[in-house]
Amino acid sequence: MVVVGILGMTHDKELQKKYNYPLSLVEELIKEFNPDVICGEVHPESWKLYLNEGEPFGILGETQNEYPNLIYPLCEERGCEFVPINWFEEDVFEEEPFDKFDYETRKRLENELSKWNDKQLSTWNNGNIPLNSPEYDIITNEMYTWLQTINPDVQNIVWNSRHYIMLARVKNTIKEYPDKRILCIHGADHNYWYKQSLKKIDGIQLVYPLR
Repeated sequence: MVVVGILGMTHDKELQKKYNYPLSLVEELIKEFNPDVICGEVHPESWKLYLNEGEPFGILGETQNEYPNLIYPLCEERGCEFVPINWFEEDVFEEEPFDKFDYETRKRLENELSKWNDKQLSTWNNGNIPLNSPEYDIITNEMYTWLQTINPDVQNIVWNSRHYIMLARVKNTIKEYPDKRILCIHGADHNYWYKQSLKKIDGIQLVYPLR
């Protein structure tokens, strides 16, 4: 049976410090799960660029620091396969959900989003791993449902379609590596979508949170 773990994290160094979630804890959790394969939030073309030219930060500079600083070398050290599963189209990657609105509307929506973020992060220590809990996931799901009502055109690309493709790549990895331990690592906001999608797959053991 394939064992699939979900590990959400924050990419921001200041938030890692504030919420007691340093890369050393990420490393500890990876080693504790002991994966054969890691599915990471890295674009396949960025992974190719890293392998071929040693460029660690991706085709748009989008690859987060934890990959070259921790996950890539850890995979090499432990003989763990790395599978890049992120998706975006380069010409729309930087479009934000509030860009189409006038200044006043944009500021109002930004303030509302900030309140969502505060509510979301107020649950940071629910559970045994920061930002990995049902409470965090419920609020995150509600926040992105709200964003969908504000600008569905953007959200359908940068969030919904992206997730369908990312999870399709994870499912392909599950088929490719039967009876292996697969760890999905990404920003914690993705946890709820991963859980909803992966729990529908028969014949796997889903581990979330990891502790």
